[in-house]
Amino acid sequence: MPAGWRYRGREFSAQDIAFIRQFISAHPQASRRALSAKLCEAWQWKQANGAPRDMVCRGLLLMLDRAGEIELPAVRSTPPNPLARRARPPAVLIDTTPLAGPLRQFQPLEFQQVRRTGDEPLCNSLLEQYHYLGYEQPVGEHLKYAVWAQGRPIACLTWSSAPRHLGSRDRFIGWSGAARRRNIRFLAYNSRFLILPWVRIACLASHILSRMAQRVPADWERLYGHSIYFLETFVDSERFRGTCYRAANWVVLGRTTGRGKDDQSHRPNRSIKEVLGYPLRKDFRERLAETGGAA
Repeated sequence: MPAGWRYRGREFSAQDIAFIRQFISAHPQASRRALSAKLCEAWQWKQANGAPRDMVCRGLLLMLDRAGEIELPAVRSTPPNPLARRARPPAVLIDTTPLAGPLRQFQPLEFQQVRRTGDEPLCNSLLEQYHYLGYEQPVGEHLKYAVWAQGRPIACLTWSSAPRHLGSRDRFIGWSGAARRRNIRFLAYNSRFLILPWVRIACLASHILSRMAQRVPADWERLYGHSIYFLETFVDSERFRGTCYRAANWVVLGRTTGRGKDDQSHRPNRSIKEVLGYPLRKDFRERLAETGGAA
């Protein structure tokens, strides 16, 4: 047997595997779901917001079962997975009358965090209809925003958990592997940014990004119990120049390899993108380098 296993950034020793075997034996009537919940409780394995890491634990148990290290009870039921066939957001009808002019003409803008609100479907639908990549459910911890002017939506943004491995970003921050695994949760990734196509307001995009840098850390802490120290995004340089990010003082960190996170060929299989970042604190490197946990 291997000396230990690694799953989702956590090391599991031979003693941990032996404990899991004994744990399964001690709960012969428990289902797979109940076992993962009880194991999270026994290990006090929790997310940053205090919720148990139940799905991660379930994935660990399944990996060890497939490797022959443990034997899970038989599957009792297979409920339908709503994520496997997620319905696309339906189209919505909104006012598409052009909005054009200087930014001051439309101030003050209203910024609304719409996740878990009645306006979340509107944000999803607008991204599906008008963003060139369509709507995609953000990964892990995430926030969604709608920006309004004169009572009309003019922009949508989503922020999600950052990619675990990103060479140019990791070199810019200068953190160790251990610090990255522990502190990756203190980064947020701007996965979608949409200005609706009939909106032509000068300097709007860079203004929105500057306002987002002020809003996201507080909203993230309110929802997930921890702040954010660094923002990042990708720009497809074959389509865009990223001018609004540069105007909002984002820093060009480098370029992606074009291989994606699940690459097995070690060859580019998608467009190479520019990586940009925005530090939210002067001491972001010190905080993200801490292996004992960031405050």
